[in-house]
Amino acid sequence: MAIYYGKQTITEDDVAAVSKTLKGDFLTTGPKVKEFEEKFADFVGAKYSVAVCNGTAALHIACLACGLKSGDEIITTPITFAASANCALYCGAKPLFADIHQNTGLVNADKMAKKINKNTRILIPVHYAGLPCDMKRISKIAKKNNLMIIEDACHAIGARYKDSKIGDCKYSDATVFSFHPVKHITTGEGGIITTNSKELYDKMRILRTHGITNDPAKFRENSHDPWHQEMQVLGYNYRLTDIQCALGVSQLKKADDFVKKRRLLAERYIKAFADVPGIETLKEPNGSWNSYHLFVIKVKDAKTRLQLFNHLAKDGVMCQVHYIPVYLHPYYQGLGFKKGLCPNAERFYQQIISLPLYPELSANNQERVIKNIIEFLNKAH
Repeated sequence: MAIYYGKQTITEDDVAAVSKTLKGDFLTTGPKVKEFEEKFADFVGAKYSVAVCNGTAALHIACLACGLKSGDEIITTPITFAASANCALYCGAKPLFADIHQNTGLVNADKMAKKINKNTRILIPVHYAGLPCDMKRISKIAKKNNLMIIEDACHAIGARYKDSKIGDCKYSDATVFSFHPVKHITTGEGGIITTNSKELYDKMRILRTHGITNDPAKFRENSHDPWHQEMQVLGYNYRLTDIQCALGVSQLKKADDFVKKRRLLAERYIKAFADVPGIETLKEPNGSWNSYHLFVIKVKDAKTRLQLFNHLAKDGVMCQVHYIPVYLHPYYQGLGFKKGLCPNAERFYQQIISLPLYPELSANNQERVIKNIIEFLNKAH
C-alpha cells in the first residue's frame, strides 16, 4: 500500500456537515461562508477574515487591497510555491527574492532588508513547512521602510510565534492560508485572508466578488431601484461556496488535534534520525512553534536525494520535494532571473525531501518510512 507525503482526514461528521448544507437553501454566498469566516478569525485571533476559492486567490487580492500596482515590487523567498511570487505578477508588479537560512529553510530577514529599494511596497514572508519566520525582525524592517507585510501562512495553520498565533496579524497587515487537501484542514480547495484592518477587509470582500457591492451604504449613485447593485472596481470571482465552508467549519473543530498529531509524528522522526549520519532535520528556533505541514529532511547532495527518493518510491513511499526555487522555473528564467541569485536556497533545494506526514499516518507506516531511510543511508555510507 502506498504511503503519500500528505492527505486529507475526512470523518463522518465532515460528511454530515456537507450533506446538511447540500440539502439546505444556500450552496453559495450563504450563511456558512460568514460562519466559517467568523470562526476562523476567532481561531487565529484576528478581527476579520475573507474566505476565497484558494490560497493563490488570497495572495492576489491581499496584494491588490494593499495597493500593489504596476511598477511596484514585493520581496519574498524562493523556497515556496510559485503563487507567493506570482501574486505580484498578477498585479503588474515584480517579485524580488531574498535568500534563506540553511538550517530552517526560512527567508533571511536581513537579506530581505538588503533588497529594499524605492519600488518596494510589500514583504511576503513564507512560514515554510509550518515554521514561522522571524516576524518581529521583519516587522521592524517593514515599519522602518514604510512597507506592508502579507504573511504567507498556507503551511502554518495552528503555528505560533512568540506570544502570537499565526494569523492574528500582530506583526503584519494580512495573513493568507490555504485549505488544499494536504494542508492542516481542508475545504477541498479554498483559502482565507485574515486582517485587523477594516479598510483591507472591505477592499478584499468586494475584490472577491467581481468588484460588485449590493450594500446601499456603499452605493455611489443617489437614486436606485430595489435590485440595484454597483460594480465599483475590477474584481474577481474568487468566492468560496457554502458547501466548502460547511466542510471548513467541521474541520476547524479538529484543527488543534490535527496539529497535535502532526507534532507527535514529527517528534518521532526527529528522535529516529537524531544519531543517523547523513541526515539533518530542520531546526525550530526559540520562540517559534512549528505546526508541521511538512516534515523536511536534508541529505548530503542532489545525487543522494534522487537515489533516496527512488528507493522509497520502490517500496510505495511517495515523498515530494518542496521546492524548486521559484526563479529557476522556465517562466521566471524568461523574465531575466538567473541561477546563483540565492545560493543558500539553491543548495537547500539540492538536499531536501519531504517525508509522509498527516494525522492518519499510522505508527507502522511511519516506522516503515524510517526503516527504509536508515537502511538506505547505512548502505550509502
